[in-house]
Amino acid sequence: MQSDTFFKDLKRQLNGDFQYDDLTKAIYATDASVYRKLPLAVAYPKTVEDIKQLIEFAKKNKTSLIPRTAGTSLAGQCVGHGIIVDVSKYFTKILYLDEKNRTVKVQPGVIRDELNNYLKSFGLFFGPNTSTSNRCMIGGMVGNNSSGTTSIQYGVTRDKVLELKTILSDGSEVKFHEISKDNFHKKTKLNSLEGLVYKTIYKELASENVQNEILKQFPKPEIHRRNTGYAIDELIASDVFSDSEEKFNMCKLLSGSEGTLAFTTEITLKLDVLPPKESIMVAAHFKSIQNCLNAVETVMKHNLHTCEMMDKTILDLTKHNKTQQENRQFIVGDPQAILMCEIKGETLKAVQSKAQLLIKDIDSLNLSYANPILVAEDIDKAIELRKAGLGLLGNIIGDKKTAACIEDTAVALPDLASYIKEFTQLMTSNNQEAVYYAHAGAGELHLRPILNLKKKEDVVLFRKITTDVAHLVKKYKGSMSGEHGDGIVRAEFIPLMIGEANYQILKRIKSVFDSENILNPGKIVDAFPMDENLRYVPDRKEPEIETFLDFSDSLGILREAEKCNGSGDCRKLPEFGGTMCPSYRATRNEKDTTRARANALREFLTNSEKANKFNHKELKEVFDLCLSCKACASECPSSVDVATLKAEFLYQYQQENGISLRTKLFAYNNQLNDLGAKFSWITNFIFSNLLTSFLLKKSFGIALKRSLPLISNKSLSEYYKDIENQINTDYFISTVYLFNDEFTNHLDTQIGLDALALLQALNYKVIILNHAESGRAFLSKGLLKQAKKVANKNVEIFKDRITSETPLVGIEPSAIFTFKDEYLKLADDKASAQNIAKHTFLIEEFLQQEIILGNITTEQFTKEAKSIKFHGHCHQKAMSNQKSSFDILNLPKNYIVTTIPSGCCGMAGSFGYEKEHYELSMQVGEQTLFPAIRGTDDETIISANGTSCRHQIKDGTQKEAKHPITILKEALI
Repeated sequence: MQSDTFFKDLKRQLNGDFQYDDLTKAIYATDASVYRKLPLAVAYPKTVEDIKQLIEFAKKNKTSLIPRTAGTSLAGQCVGHGIIVDVSKYFTKILYLDEKNRTVKVQPGVIRDELNNYLKSFGLFFGPNTSTSNRCMIGGMVGNNSSGTTSIQYGVTRDKVLELKTILSDGSEVKFHEISKDNFHKKTKLNSLEGLVYKTIYKELASENVQNEILKQFPKPEIHRRNTGYAIDELIASDVFSDSEEKFNMCKLLSGSEGTLAFTTEITLKLDVLPPKESIMVAAHFKSIQNCLNAVETVMKHNLHTCEMMDKTILDLTKHNKTQQENRQFIVGDPQAILMCEIKGETLKAVQSKAQLLIKDIDSLNLSYANPILVAEDIDKAIELRKAGLGLLGNIIGDKKTAACIEDTAVALPDLASYIKEFTQLMTSNNQEAVYYAHAGAGELHLRPILNLKKKEDVVLFRKITTDVAHLVKKYKGSMSGEHGDGIVRAEFIPLMIGEANYQILKRIKSVFDSENILNPGKIVDAFPMDENLRYVPDRKEPEIETFLDFSDSLGILREAEKCNGSGDCRKLPEFGGTMCPSYRATRNEKDTTRARANALREFLTNSEKANKFNHKELKEVFDLCLSCKACASECPSSVDVATLKAEFLYQYQQENGISLRTKLFAYNNQLNDLGAKFSWITNFIFSNLLTSFLLKKSFGIALKRSLPLISNKSLSEYYKDIENQINTDYFISTVYLFNDEFTNHLDTQIGLDALALLQALNYKVIILNHAESGRAFLSKGLLKQAKKVANKNVEIFKDRITSETPLVGIEPSAIFTFKDEYLKLADDKASAQNIAKHTFLIEEFLQQEIILGNITTEQFTKEAKSIKFHGHCHQKAMSNQKSSFDILNLPKNYIVTTIPSGCCGMAGSFGYEKEHYELSMQVGEQTLFPAIRGTDDETIISANGTSCRHQIKDGTQKEAKHPITILKEALI
């Protein structure tokens, strides 16, 4: 069945895509859980007929279908040995909005936040709000019955699902929606699978004894986060089985069924009116977990919209992630836990009044030591900090990680403090310090043990802790699966949680829906063992991978890749901000995510039998579209640095396969520019003449539509020699060393001259040494030996000169940041490299500091009014911030500066020049940057501090962009 012939025939029949290569299977072997199952293939259906074809194929060939959207499931719902059916690529349409009745019909691949952005102009929104809301999809939310931070106000996904259009296991299309009691009984008489489903449901649930057993065994009804098994407790609450006025809706059962009963193609949702616009958040700080939990019942009396908890473990991890460092500024001292309580109101006065009452009640408890009040964007930052919780847990260095197994338990709110007290005792008895975070107001905390699942003894503990907690949850009549689903990790415990008799009902319901067990088997019923098919084989000798770069801060390159826990932050789209991941944003292919690259590297380094484990064409393919923007190093909560992984991969791969001529051409561009500068007029003629540039591009695989950068007729170093002895040395504020990078020296010489002129005019002594290039081109092409030579040379040159009093300042972000990043992994003299890094700044950062010190003032610049739009370089965003550029551009009194909310420009050094990457490069530019620039008037100045960015802007919009330093120099009076 696995032969090429079978799959080729199926592939020809599908309108969508179908892949069964080793790379694709490796990428889809995991989700955000601890499990790994290598699938047979991955299908990307484009039509309903495609899904029917897949169902027929699975039945005929005795395999299974595993539905998948964003792949952020924590319990192993979307891993399996069958065919993964990924609907995230083509089933992505918002089909119909009924504004009057507040409903919307969507396909399962619509992203939750994307839907709400669409609904906002209508004053509506979809309430359930997961931490993954900027990439999770409605189909997955229905499959898991997702809840999120807002469930205490707006309920869970099950509450919002009005209708599901599905394909049953026999290929028939069926719509499930609310029906009357009479219509229910009519359905039971249909001569079809649909009729058999209704008939079986009635037969199984009609008995009063059965209903009493369900009520006795299922979680307490006041726990609204309840996903344990199929929701038969919801069905018996309808008028078909009780005196209730609530009509029967099979969607209650299908929500939370994890794709095990039917394949959903359309979803109709009930919407809510947008929440009140005014918000205040009180972030109560506590010295113990117990004090925090003892406050929950009191604060929940205040009609909160959010009541979220974070413990010290997660708060400490936020200190090591650049993005979250900015979001955690409200933290006071060193709390063991914080409770984030958000209140909303229609007016500021109303919400302030509510907040005062909340604070009064919190103070009366005498449990917290600080209660900072957050408003506006500070609330958004705090919420993003909380949302990053899952990903941040991947930041724990080493093999011990937080394991998702008991992270989804929910109990009634009055039971929460007692439950957690017993839970803590249980964890202590197992020598565990758990992590506590998430939805305290809903009686659900994401509790995680810290385990090394590479070791058999911890795998045993993995099962023991989960079993012990299941018994504890049962004691409180809670829910083992609050919002993350049963999947593989918790399905084994369903009989314990709901009783054996009720579990047998679930099995019979599954059997009638899916008699041949083709729909996501091993989840909910007939469960796969929860301690098998883990990402790692217990007690296996893990490979020791020798690398050229120093990955000791992650304990090796393999552990750097293993930091990715699959949370999928790299799948967020441009409209949700940030830069990560530009290639995925352009292609919408899972293969082009940060997650896929980390997972593929982990798979091949772990399982390859080759002497050089990097020597796989699959790895070359997965890294090919990485732009090395470094956004993942800061925006990924786990800080997986794929740009550095790519540099190491290229080096190792080229050790076996050689280095192409084009790669050498780009890597040694500084040496070639040195040569070309000797005859710059000839070089520039060749580069700009239509015929000669065409031949040059054609010969070296350069995109024909690209313009080539012209070489200055005199380098910056030559200019500096001419003016070095003419500098007035009477008085200087301080001395700075200007790093004359290879791009500024030959290609952007005028910007270098502007920097010299500006700094000197502002009374700074500027020194340019005879140093080496930055090595950025070598790094981007994997020529690490050459990069190391450059790094060592520059460290040797600068180590006795760069101090807090005499900093190193750079113009080109990609060049100067090598001192703060790659040199630390390359240099032999690490102590000196680290010291230089501490005192190395982008020129805008240096000027920003001097403004704060009062050494540079507005009075030194023009009062003329100008409008500026600024685009920041990716490396600046990843390793610093754009505020420094924004601040210095605002120095002239009447300059109005706007930062374009763009991600990567798409050029990425040589990437955008390469013919096979040109189209994608331009697609990336079109995401945000190009439209923003085209929308400006001719009077607005476009600014960009990256040489590649300015070139991309010129090629993509035909507009010239100026470096901020040039703009500021021109503004001098």
